Amino acid sequence: MAWMHEEHLPPPPSPTIEVCYRHPSVETRVHCSRCGRPICPDCMIPAPVGHQCPTCVEEARREFRRGAARGIPAAGITATKALLIAIVVPFVLEVVLGGPGALLQAPSGGRLVDMGALQPLLIANGQYWRLFSAMFLHAGLFHILFNGYALWLFGSFVESSLGRTRMVLVYFVSGFLASVTSYVWGPVNTVGVGASGAIFGIFGAFIAYNYRRRHLALASANLRWATTLLLLNALLAFTVRGIDWRAHLGGLVAGVLAGLVAEGVGNAQQRRLVQVAGFLALVALGVALVIWRTEQIRATPFFQAVFG
Repeated sequence: MAWMHEEHLPPPPSPTIEVCYRHPSVETRVHCSRCGRPICPDCMIPAPVGHQCPTCVEEARREFRRGAARGIPAAGITATKALLIAIVVPFVLEVVLGGPGALLQAPSGGRLVDMGALQPLLIANGQYWRLFSAMFLHAGLFHILFNGYALWLFGSFVESSLGRTRMVLVYFVSGFLASVTSYVWGPVNTVGVGASGAIFGIFGAFIAYNYRRRHLALASANLRWATTLLLLNALLAFTVRGIDWRAHLGGLVAGVLAGLVAEGVGNAQQRRLVQVAGFLALVALGVALVIWRTEQIRATPFFQAVFG
């Protein structure tokens, strides 16, 4: 006969009842995916993974806005507004010189060249300043309206995040490298104008800034929005004639790199060293490409026939 021993075990412990940290009268089993606080349905804020509590979301927003104090001056004009003025004034001059028709349509290629448009043959002949002057000219009202809106939208964000000086550096370094990309890999018989390359650089810095903070819900949402805009611009680049996609791509890549450089790594002294070295390296890369492309163009029979 088998022997059995009956032992009375204590009852299992009752499950711990948790309540929302903001609403003690509401029971819940959901926790903030960032800090672990219990949260009720009214306090759940969707995040890339799970839900976050209002406290963590507010902390993330404060972290996101921490550059504002050093970026936007308390009084006076912002860099974004100054850059907008810098592209509007030449456009007004274009309209004055080109007549009423120049408001909606681009002035003639010759007029734009006279005002400083990017023209590879002239650059190869020594007019290197066109790599910068072209970014202040535009081909009609819709061109400048689109670029102006994009500059206002992304420039304000980048300026408040990185600061005025670094935002301006990102803008001009990206614009320079966008012009270089068009000069190096584009045809030599074209005329190019527009701030699009520099603005794509600001957009690239926007992407870089949010990517480094992709664990935050707001940054993750910004990245999804940026991806949608990139796809739309890629579609436009290959369906609409006259878009210099090379300059856009060059500006975007330069902006991502410049945005990463602008934030730097390490302590304050190391960050400054990384920033200075990084921006100088980007400019040096552009200069090297210009030298290489100029030698190529000058060696062509067409250039020698035109300029001797």
